[in-house]
Amino acid sequence: MFEPGTLLYFTPFYFKNGNAAKDKYAVVIANCSNPDSCIILSLPTRRDNVPEKYEQETGCIEKPAISFNCYVIPAKEIVTECGFSFPIRTHLYGMNLDTYPTEMLESNYPLEGSDYEIVGKIIPELFQDLVDCFKRAKIVKRKIKKFF
Repeated sequence: MFEPGTLLYFTPFYFKNGNAAKDKYAVVIANCSNPDSCIILSLPTRRDNVPEKYEQETGCIEKPAISFNCYVIPAKEIVTECGFSFPIRTHLYGMNLDTYPTEMLESNYPLEGSDYEIVGKIIPELFQDLVDCFKRAKIVKRKIKKFF
């Protein structure tokens, strides 16, 4: 479940900041030093916060001068080895990468097929491009970057 490059779908996802739980995709970006201690997740979103002058159809947007980092995936582009694609344009923001204790994830989502679904493995080239985008990002916290 927590192998880097895995796309998960939680039903629902419980946010650390207390926001209302909702169904949510998550990409496992990395495991912390001990795979049993924490997982680094990116939560894809349809929300487009890309400044208009930096808009692009696909790939990494890194603008250190304005502390902005985003990876854009176009609608219907196949992202997993099993052929899954997001129905709408999707964004993964470097500033939203976060760590989640493995124990908490396992207790909140004990049943595959009920609490969460493994959608598939991100295509290796796409996943590497995504990780490289986050590695270059000035806005990604150092404590997270060290696990890439």
